[in-house]
Amino acid sequence: MSFYWLNEELRFPHPSYANEDGILAVGGDLSPERLILAYQHGIFPWYNPDDPIIWWAPDPRFVLFPDELKVSKSMRPYFNQQKFQVTADRVFRQVITLCQQNERKGQEGGTWITEEMLDAYCILHELGIAHSIEVWDNGELVGGLYGVSLGKIFYGESMFTKVSNASKFGFISLVKKLIEWDYQLIDCQQATNHLGSLGARSISRDKFMRLMEKNINVPTTTKKWDELQF
Repeated sequence: MSFYWLNEELRFPHPSYANEDGILAVGGDLSPERLILAYQHGIFPWYNPDDPIIWWAPDPRFVLFPDELKVSKSMRPYFNQQKFQVTADRVFRQVITLCQQNERKGQEGGTWITEEMLDAYCILHELGIAHSIEVWDNGELVGGLYGVSLGKIFYGESMFTKVSNASKFGFISLVKKLIEWDYQLIDCQQATNHLGSLGARSISRDKFMRLMEKNINVPTTTKKWDELQF
């Protein structure tokens, strides 16, 4: 099986060239310029430690349309009672580090969030492009997530939870804020039952690309979200 190998030139092949597994290209680097270019074209990095960087553009794509968010009856008491407190961009590095340490089924002997990737997204955070949502319980960080915001699209990367429903509480809080801001799409990348229960669904890569191209060029607010009120 052949792959498109990236060099120092800042370019990617069109996502339609991805193989049946969704792999589009291999190599390159995680410079902010390349990462931003990737997300602008619906491409994201995902690879194991000690492997070259692998760039993905899967078909189908798992997404959530913000207005299709589903909040289960079991979650409503959490919001009615304000079970958790939510902030944004207060402890980005801590959130991504906890996502890195989060154990997942089928993941043995490491994490796809390498140290190189952690540092790269912290740079995007300093540029006001990558953001974290933090969930607190009496001053303790118990859940959170991070992702990339460009145009009217939020690209979710990873989440963690230390107590039941904490990450779900943070995700729902984020989606409600994105609805206020008229965001059109949340990219979840890969299908999970967790996100499916919240209303995420699969769409074709072609449809994803059309939606992305329509909403990616809306001016992006490159500032931190640390003053947000949830």
